[in-house]
Amino acid sequence: MSIEGSIRIGFGYDIHPLRRGRKLILAGVEIPSELGLEGHSDADVLVHSICDALLGSGGLADIGEHFPNSDERLKGVSSLSLLKKVREMIEKEGWSIENIDSSIITEKPNLSPFKERMRENIARVLRLSLSCVNIKAGSNEGLGAIGKGEGICAYAVVLIRRKR
Repeated sequence: MSIEGSIRIGFGYDIHPLRRGRKLILAGVEIPSELGLEGHSDADVLVHSICDALLGSGGLADIGEHFPNSDERLKGVSSLSLLKKVREMIEKEGWSIENIDSSIITEKPNLSPFKERMRENIARVLRLSLSCVNIKAGSNEGLGAIGKGEGICAYAVVLIRRKR
């Protein structure tokens, strides 16, 4: 079997603006903050980037196609429920998820105290060992919209393998 048919990688990215009056939810963890992410669902940029990476690796379009922000049933929905549906789609296509590597970029708050719970939530939903889920947090060093505290973005890379 060619490598094309046995393993694939996927890349995902998401960004949302910060607004008062919204909760800051990352990987299903509510982070204490005066500002939260604006969006149709819970606006969880980390989970959205992972969903897009998984969908891309499986050749299954993108998160907006499967879960459009025009769908009122998705208003305020937990992005972890979307991640579960994406996992089911990947598995239905005959793939298993091997690992996730992700980065969240924000000036504040400090995400270090919350990363372990975020990893646990993602690992649980994707049915992965905790060692297969990595989350890094960084800042934009004051540069651009993220650096000015106007939003948060996340990147994710995934590896999937054809089930035998």
